[in-house]
Amino acid sequence: MAYSYQTNKNDGVFSEHTKSPHMCVFNFLCLFSTCWPTNYSACISAMPLPDTLYCAEQINIPPELPDILKNFAKAAIRTQPMDLLAWSAAYFNDLAKGECLPVKDRLEIDATTQKMDPSLTPGLLKTLHKQLSSRKTCSKEELQAKWKGLCLSPNQLDTLLSLGGFDSEIDWIEFFALGCSALGGTLLSSMKFACEILTNDEEGGAARIPFDTFVQIYTFLAHLDGDVLQEHIDIFLNSLEPQV
Repeated sequence: MAYSYQTNKNDGVFSEHTKSPHMCVFNFLCLFSTCWPTNYSACISAMPLPDTLYCAEQINIPPELPDILKNFAKAAIRTQPMDLLAWSAAYFNDLAKGECLPVKDRLEIDATTQKMDPSLTPGLLKTLHKQLSSRKTCSKEELQAKWKGLCLSPNQLDTLLSLGGFDSEIDWIEFFALGCSALGGTLLSSMKFACEILTNDEEGGAARIPFDTFVQIYTFLAHLDGDVLQEHIDIFLNSLEPQV
């Protein structure tokens, strides 16, 4: 048995079925969230007394729990999820599986990203890219799960999937290009977002990305636009080759 702390036989917060400290923390958050929106003091006082009292020696707290809570708090502050509980479920699920977490690299302080709007932002698109770019394609279900974990609008996802004409398997770099298009609006600004998100250069630098990646994103968006002739696409890309 990994962790046996149990406040009550029926409350299920830390039970004998709990296998990891990550899920212990999430179960506690679920219980806490039911009290927080209402009168917290009244909720605590209304909780039934435990059937069994435990001494300190019987309460096993995993030594890694403080670091887990500290990292979780920092991640929540940086990411600012619209739905803390839904995001927490995704966070601890990915943490328990050893997968890339739904966490932004930094807090987005631009005024346009601070409105109460579950739409895609550059920081969230970069997080999605870190989570899903390890393979050339991802399943629609996997994308939906990661999208939901970041508390993004399901309507916006449906729009992007419809626009790209994707089936059950999704070419990730093409979906990423559509995400940049949703951020930029125009082909030029979309490419600017793509370069800034994908680059390994320092922030404020040249924002360089591999030429093949640039070609794939630009060609996909230009064809999707419909107003850019293939001849113009070729001329533009050929003009960039000497700079690579």
